[in-house]
Amino acid sequence: MRFMIIVKATPDSEAGVMPDAEVFTQMADYHEQLVKAGVLVDASGLQPSDKGWRITWKGGRKSVVDGPFAEAKELIAGYTIINVASREEAQDWASRFPNPLMTDSEIEIRQMFELDDFEQGEAIQRFRDMGVGGV
Repeated sequence: MRFMIIVKATPDSEAGVMPDAEVFTQMADYHEQLVKAGVLVDASGLQPSDKGWRITWKGGRKSVVDGPFAEAKELIAGYTIINVASREEAQDWASRFPNPLMTDSEIEIRQMFELDDFEQGEAIQRFRDMGVGGV
């Protein structure tokens, strides 16, 4: 079972304020534990939304909107993806996640879909052949 630990953005992270060395040390320690346990899939921080864009579809039309985006609390500053045996194991790992911004902050944990969760067919097999989308 794959889970994404989502680090929510803050006004500081959206302003490009980088975490201090202590935060990076704590994150490195935590992620090394994930590696040693064999559960880390990927992890990274994200640039502020003013360096990104959104693509929306409405009424059959596509539009592109450049960032920044208004509500920092609705944005993602970074993520960690783990692959564990159970929801309980994911909760255990998430409970050890260090405070990512050393201030008031929030993480959200979401289970990811696996290819087995979908109706099987040619399109799902194509994703398997590409090696993406989980099991």
